[in-house]
Amino acid sequence: MTSSAGDGEAGSGPIAGPDDHAAFAALLEDSVEDLYENAPCGYLSTSLDGRIAKVNATLLDWLGYQREELVGRKHFSELLSAGGRLYHETHFAPLLRMQGEVRGIALEMKTTDGRRLPVLVTSLVKTGSQGQPLLIRTTVFDARERRAYETELLRARREAEQERERLQRLNTTLQTTLLPPELPEVPGLEVAAHYHIASADEVGGDFYDLFPITGDTWGMFLGDVCGKGAPAAVLTSLARYTLRTATAYTRDPAAVLDALNTTLTERYHGHNPRFCTIIFGLITPTPHRGGCDIVLAGGGHPPALLAHPDGNVEEMHTRGGQLIGAIPHARIVTRSFRLEAGETLLLYTDGLTEARTTANGGRYGDRALLDFVRALAPATAAHTIEALRELLDSFESGLEDDTAILAVHALPPTGTTR
Repeated sequence: MTSSAGDGEAGSGPIAGPDDHAAFAALLEDSVEDLYENAPCGYLSTSLDGRIAKVNATLLDWLGYQREELVGRKHFSELLSAGGRLYHETHFAPLLRMQGEVRGIALEMKTTDGRRLPVLVTSLVKTGSQGQPLLIRTTVFDARERRAYETELLRARREAEQERERLQRLNTTLQTTLLPPELPEVPGLEVAAHYHIASADEVGGDFYDLFPITGDTWGMFLGDVCGKGAPAAVLTSLARYTLRTATAYTRDPAAVLDALNTTLTERYHGHNPRFCTIIFGLITPTPHRGGCDIVLAGGGHPPALLAHPDGNVEEMHTRGGQLIGAIPHARIVTRSFRLEAGETLLLYTDGLTEARTTANGGRYGDRALLDFVRALAPATAAHTIEALRELLDSFESGLEDDTAILAVHALPPTGTTR
């Protein structure tokens, strides 16, 4: 039996007739027009001079205009805010003429009730068959949500910057409390110091001090604790307090460092050990004969440098001295010498010698520092510290760690000309 059209294979439908095709074409045409008028973005077409020739319902609704108020009556630039019109005339329109298109430009359009609508605008020049420009087609995207997001992002960024500035001020204040406000005057000596902060975002762990013990004896120390931030500040404060307190009970520099080692190992034993490198010095000035006697005790710290007036520089090693706070009963090494008139003793932390000076990570190094100090001769404490301050500044971002420097210069005997 022959099947009828209605009895075709499963899944087949009725054959569309001419009327069905016409209806579908009409529906398609209606959909295209509706898509233009009610698109999720605004559309308008203008003549080459910007006069509006066509605009869709979406943009009319956003701005509050009737179609007859715009078509043939207003230019696109008249819909923009004052700043937008200026940008349109000086940048947007010239670029469009030169390039034939301008994409994603942020502007503000004015609504009939005086509000400003943030938008993103893309314009293209339609050309004829011979390449001649005919009209300008512009697409307008509502950027209110984007603007709100950007505003919130800017607000969050400002708050973060304010918080960072507050933290930096706090760190600076805290750092200042961990250093002597000024160095005292020592008979027969000139003293100077400088602290270079590598980053204002964290409190550093370098410290120094110079203070009287008795009428004719002075103590000095310079050190570098492990870590940064609040833990380093706590350790620095503890170290400074312990060192000053210990000198009330002993004049032996090794015993002073041993007291600090005991304090640190007992406090941090078995729980996040904390340690530091340090040089402690006992100074006995002799102003009547010039210079002073010094006893240094070292706990794993870089050697002090003794600069002679003739340019010779000695490394005052305390080799074998161990980190303070790392282990109980750390070995502490001392050495005694005399600082003669015209000589300068320099103490420093390793932020100076470990500064990066090359793109591949090369460090400044001990040898470079020796050569630098040698070239300063003859130099006072103030001259030495000022020269090193300028050197530290020159490292810029290559200086990754805070640096403390302390210099002691022996003056001529009392009653003689310097």
